[in-house]
Amino acid sequence: MMVLRRLLRKRWVLGVVFGLSLIYFLTSTLKQEERTIRDRTLLEVRDSDHRIPWKVRFNLGNSSRQITQCRNSIQGKTLLTDELGYVCERKDLLVNGCCNVNAPSTRQYICKSCLASGCCSIYEYCVSCCLQPDKQPLLERFLNRAAEGFQNLFTAVEDHFELCLAKCRTSSQSVQHENTYRNPQAKYCYGESPPELLPV
Repeated sequence: MMVLRRLLRKRWVLGVVFGLSLIYFLTSTLKQEERTIRDRTLLEVRDSDHRIPWKVRFNLGNSSRQITQCRNSIQGKTLLTDELGYVCERKDLLVNGCCNVNAPSTRQYICKSCLASGCCSIYEYCVSCCLQPDKQPLLERFLNRAAEGFQNLFTAVEDHFELCLAKCRTSSQSVQHENTYRNPQAKYCYGESPPELLPV
């Protein structure tokens, strides 16, 4: 015990401890810097013409594919949109998750409440309108541009329905000053540009 105390009082021992600590600090800092640079380069798109191999599958309208189960937008209090583009009232949802197409209020690819810019006031109408087969080129352009800022979010979507669900959700593009909607009447957008900025 006494020998250890005497050894720690010697300047050269303190110098060695300080040197090792400095080496550890510098290697940790350099490794962190390398990780940051590597992550940054992964997000950059080297060639602007390079198309990213997205895995989104688009439903080509009235396909002959028979659907026995449907996914739907789930969260709507009164309205729901199924993956075939039908909007229905919650009471008209079948047990398989699809909208009852025979219900009088059920409509397919409805763009009611949507503006020409692709922004809608009702989420379910936004998803339904986005699912129209003629919206595919617009969505493909968006996906190819989204690589820069939203790659993690939009590379996770598997198909047209999931893309429309994600695209129509309000995002940072829907707000101004971080606390108010750019357009409170049309805040759900599938279009290429954010909602039009309304005067406050």
